[in-house]
Amino acid sequence: MAIQLAEYEDLLEELGEGPRTVLEAAWKDAARVFSPRGLDAYVRAAAGLKALGRGTDLVESFIESAPQVAKEIGEQAVADLFSSAIKMYSKTSAGVLVLLFATAPTAAARLGELELFRGYLALLDVLLSQAPRALRPMLEKLDVLLAHLTLGGLRRWAMWGASAHRSNFDSQARYFGLESEDSVAVMKKEQRGVLFVDVQRRLIMYLRALWGRDFFLRPTSGDFETRGGYRPYVESYFIHLPDAFDNAGEISGLEIYRAAAAHAASHIVHSGRDPDPESLNPVQRALIGAIEDARVDALACRAFPGLKAIWLGLLAPRAPGDERFGALLDGIGRALLDEDYRDDHPLVEAARKSFSAASSRLEDKTMAREIGLELAKIATGISFNPRTDLPSCPYRDDNRHLWAEPDEDEMLLLTGQRTQVRKYVSLMEMINTLDVEFAGEDAEEIWVLPTELYDDDGVSFNEREGKEPAASPVHYREWDYQTQLERPNWATLLEKRPKYGDPGKIDEVIERHKPLIRRLKYLIEAIQPQGIIRQRKVEDGDDIDINAAIHAAVDLRMGMQPDPRIGIRTRLQIRDLSVLLLIDLSESTNDPVRNGDGEVKVLDLAREAAALLADALARIGDPFAIHGFDSNGRHEVEYFRFKDFDGPYDEKVKARLAGMTGKLSTRMGTALRHAGSLLARRPSQRKLIFLLTDGEPADNDVRDPQYLRHDAKKAVEELARQGITTFCLSLDPHADEYVSRIFGFRNYMVLDHVSRLPEKLPTLYMSLTR
Repeated sequence: MAIQLAEYEDLLEELGEGPRTVLEAAWKDAARVFSPRGLDAYVRAAAGLKALGRGTDLVESFIESAPQVAKEIGEQAVADLFSSAIKMYSKTSAGVLVLLFATAPTAAARLGELELFRGYLALLDVLLSQAPRALRPMLEKLDVLLAHLTLGGLRRWAMWGASAHRSNFDSQARYFGLESEDSVAVMKKEQRGVLFVDVQRRLIMYLRALWGRDFFLRPTSGDFETRGGYRPYVESYFIHLPDAFDNAGEISGLEIYRAAAAHAASHIVHSGRDPDPESLNPVQRALIGAIEDARVDALACRAFPGLKAIWLGLLAPRAPGDERFGALLDGIGRALLDEDYRDDHPLVEAARKSFSAASSRLEDKTMAREIGLELAKIATGISFNPRTDLPSCPYRDDNRHLWAEPDEDEMLLLTGQRTQVRKYVSLMEMINTLDVEFAGEDAEEIWVLPTELYDDDGVSFNEREGKEPAASPVHYREWDYQTQLERPNWATLLEKRPKYGDPGKIDEVIERHKPLIRRLKYLIEAIQPQGIIRQRKVEDGDDIDINAAIHAAVDLRMGMQPDPRIGIRTRLQIRDLSVLLLIDLSESTNDPVRNGDGEVKVLDLAREAAALLADALARIGDPFAIHGFDSNGRHEVEYFRFKDFDGPYDEKVKARLAGMTGKLSTRMGTALRHAGSLLARRPSQRKLIFLLTDGEPADNDVRDPQYLRHDAKKAVEELARQGITTFCLSLDPHADEYVSRIFGFRNYMVLDHVSRLPEKLPTLYMSLTR
């Protein structure tokens, strides 16, 4: 049964306005990843945090982070995260708990598995008891730490720092903030070759390219105390690989990951469960597993011969005289894959001969059991310890899937996924048997008609009851200039539908500025020509200009220096440009214009300028979009699309422009990053963001005026690296103090006479894009 947010009206009132707004924005994403029971626990957990009285930032951080954590590793991780926060409540400050929630999505994404996430929370609990002042600086650098360390490496790094700097709090803060030499040295010592999280997507695509089907990969870790991790294994259709692989000589960690993933996938494709695992002793299981490994490898090499070279590089031959059972398994693995390898041990030689004799039966899943049982008779008398006598090959799994009990009800569901059936039905079936007409997005079954369903008055139910899907919250990083690090997923942007106004206001603007439009017409015609352009007076042209050549010959006859530019160059001129006008819609735009009559607001002039620019761009033909933004703290950056690139400039766009309102604050960096992400999808060669603002970056949850300035500067630099130019037209008379440091000396203009904005904006654009 679907759960609606309106059912929790009492809890929503307790949350207050700020957390309630954030919860409403996050509800759609939460409904996708939580079960109904999980949704109920999610809302009640938020209300419980509010009841602690530690401020709204704590509640908002949990509301935002919980769906992201659930999406990565499941809703149980959110319950564990909340329980850990409650345990830490009396031991640390609200600021540390905010960091715990804010960094939880990063930890979930980098660890990628519920058990590893639980191990991470346990590590924080231990660290809080041993070095409570270390938690804040470590959480602030968590993205850097998890980019280089596994969970085991992070644990050893943290415990070393807590022990070495137990009584020196300043040294402790520098160590966990990665500001001391010993901190960086220990981190480098614990750093592994290749982390699973960095290559997971590539491995999935690699396996899909080989077998033409999807495989599901998860990390596992066993290196809490040592650098050695668990062996790969297959369980419930998931391939579990170690969270890191070190390089093995000249073989990179990535190659070992490919070898391990391909071998485990071969088991999923070709192996089955043993029919009677209870009757087998450990020696028989080990030998059957070795033969089964060789069988699936041989089948895979038959389809993909290139895999053989990858696997052979990791199968070490048995050292002469080494009679340990693990070494014998190494010899068997090498002998069955490499036809040229010879080993004089009777067990290895018997395995090679039996496998070669049965090579025509590779598709037979009982082959490994038959050969393994025969080899076990020869292995009588060889000591075997299942815990220590293991093969040294790093890519082969432990074969636990061969001995697992079959589960008839086993069903594969990805993390955060629930079964939802979309059923296509007839009109009579819809009318007669539909149970719940207005179920939410988390409904177990959705019924779809092939055509629209109309009510008695001729209005369709989609038009009357349906609603456009709201955009999911988007999380962006922010630059902290004091720590010189990015805060991952720090700001949340919410795309909202703009309100409609009277489109007649825009028509009145066009009518009132007709003289300006007539002047713009000539500028438009000057930059509009496209096609073949012939450029005269060039030295190395495509053709000769006859008139220029005659003048040059006359000059030579008269003893004068001729003009060598007698060529004509032909080129194709195309305006390959996309522009996005981004308007600051903060509360200050409601102020009256300086030196004006007090009736005209800055927002009115911004609206008029946007309308005139849109009219000019529609005439030129350049693809353009008009967006706006405001903010109410880092949890609520609102973004409005008045016109998109592919949409026409029509009455709807005019109505949206007429309905523009100014409110709240100006978190500029987040809005620029989102605008850049939209503009980066355009195929145009040149891309321009035109920012129209009346003040500096500021927000109600930031006290340091330099913080958002530096973040906006960082956002502009990031866009420049993507080939996106950002130009700022500022209406702030004091903007010279900061705007050049944010946008650069050539990429801004301060408009002293704000009343000239409608005239200045279109002409400035045309001069920039000639």
